[in-house]
Amino acid sequence: MTAAGMKERPGASATGRKTEGGPVLRVAGLTVSVRGEEGERPVVSDLSFSLARGETLCIAGESGSGKSMTSLAIMALLPQPAARTSAGSIRLGDTELTDLDDRRMRRIRGNRIAMIFQEPMTSLNPVLSIGRQLIEAIETHTGLSLTEARNLAIDALKAVRIPEAESRLKQYPHELSGGMRQRVMIAMALALKPDVLIADEPTTALDVTVQGEVLELLRDLQRRNGTSVILITHDMGVVAEMADRVIVMRNGCMVEEGKVADIFERPRVEYTRELLAAVPRMGTGSGRQNFRKAIENTKSTAVAVARDLHVRFDLRGGFFGRVTRRVHAVEGVSFSIAPNETLSLVGESGCGKSTTAKALAGLVPYIGELSIGGRNLSGLSRDGRKAVRRDVQMIFQDPYASLDPRMRVGDLVAEPLLIHNIGTPRERTDRVATLFERVGLSADQMERYPHEFSGGQRQRICIARALALRPKLIIADESVSALDVSVQARVLQLLKELQREFGVAYLFISHDMAVVENISDRVAVMYLGQIVEMGTRDQIFANPRHPYTRRLIEAVPVPDPARRRSGFSRLDQEIASATYKIGEAPHRLVLTDVGNGHLVAT
Repeated sequence: MTAAGMKERPGASATGRKTEGGPVLRVAGLTVSVRGEEGERPVVSDLSFSLARGETLCIAGESGSGKSMTSLAIMALLPQPAARTSAGSIRLGDTELTDLDDRRMRRIRGNRIAMIFQEPMTSLNPVLSIGRQLIEAIETHTGLSLTEARNLAIDALKAVRIPEAESRLKQYPHELSGGMRQRVMIAMALALKPDVLIADEPTTALDVTVQGEVLELLRDLQRRNGTSVILITHDMGVVAEMADRVIVMRNGCMVEEGKVADIFERPRVEYTRELLAAVPRMGTGSGRQNFRKAIENTKSTAVAVARDLHVRFDLRGGFFGRVTRRVHAVEGVSFSIAPNETLSLVGESGCGKSTTAKALAGLVPYIGELSIGGRNLSGLSRDGRKAVRRDVQMIFQDPYASLDPRMRVGDLVAEPLLIHNIGTPRERTDRVATLFERVGLSADQMERYPHEFSGGQRQRICIARALALRPKLIIADESVSALDVSVQARVLQLLKELQREFGVAYLFISHDMAVVENISDRVAVMYLGQIVEMGTRDQIFANPRHPYTRRLIEAVPVPDPARRRSGFSRLDQEIASATYKIGEAPHRLVLTDVGNGHLVAT
């Protein structure tokens, strides 16, 4: 909504903090139970808290701690009949929500309590336009005419700083970037100025720059409307950035509650201290060796070399399906990776990081030169390509999607050995058992199925599978971004230990600059398919020279409330596209050495 249309609520100051009146939401003795094969068990136990008007309460904890089940209980959206609110009270003002039937609760949802979910693409209807979905939500709770509802929808899109708001109403979710889709979800949630906004991991799937912009947007709207916010997250940097108060949950129970400064500076519970200690922090690199060897032009010492790599995809359109546009996903990228080295590719979604990795693994066609272990990938026979692929393995972002749910995990780890006809059945079993023990699992777990493991354990299984063929290079594509912070820390430590033991090189792909700073030897920053800066970890993080690199680093939320940012530069338009008309091409950047191998685009 426009500034004129978004009036401050009574009881809210200019900063959106509590000024008068009692809590807007009270939760007392909340217990949520789920029904399983062994009967009913609690997943949230005896949880109590209150939320003041204009306050931001963060609920933090690892997966399975009960954070999301708490939010679903408040919204009366628990999956039926498997889960139910078995005890407790949830009061919104003077209204007891647990006493309401579905019809009366529908009047509350979206009107007085709204929710933003983690993945906007699954929350928006893909077959309905953005305008249709916004207008429908407004009409459900108001008596406005279609024209009035449409105008309010346009104002809502303008409030979340979506440019050309009126024309956006005709677009569908797939036509917007992830950041834009999340802003649409925020607009939908705040269009009717609810008393309470529940944001369940609203920035987990977003790039760090878009995350910063979305958090700043939430703060702006909260200051303007006086909305109370429950922010659910496992990112302690986001907690430090946003929270007034914090609840730390574990195994369905509240283990600690307090003001944000007290939680970070004087945590009383050991679990909270462990959670904070596991957070990757900028400037706390582990003292890894800085690689300054001149390997860019020496194939003999490099595990992997890319020279002038191009990956382009044609887009067809029109009645006859002619090629009308071309995506320049990777454009002129060159780098090399030495044995026992970790090179990180960083950048926002769509910059070409994963496409570069897929080209290196032989999964997409490319133009240019790629070599693994001194062997050029071009012109290899089928057997030659198969042999090279033994030297390159990948660890993907989602371990559950990477593992066949119908196979035992021991068979999954042994499968690469079977495909390449390595060893006898007994030798394969022995190697798999050794790998399980090396990644922190036991050999007796080999007979289990993927669904019997936690997310962190499944990622360890994927690491064991990648190591089965003893490759020269492992590509880790956002391999820890979906993990809880403590699990992430353990997996990163495991990767470092395995590198020291096996001498394997890593191509580490991430948009989390704090993680990159803690694991990398060298870093290459990508933007729109090209490298804009490359150098050692210390060069990139201590002396970033390109504006885009500085923006990425500045966007990382610092897990320290005392260093909370006053604001973050706003993105009033989509991230630029790497799509061009046929005959057009992006401007080729030239990397200049500014000293000691530190390359910066000009």
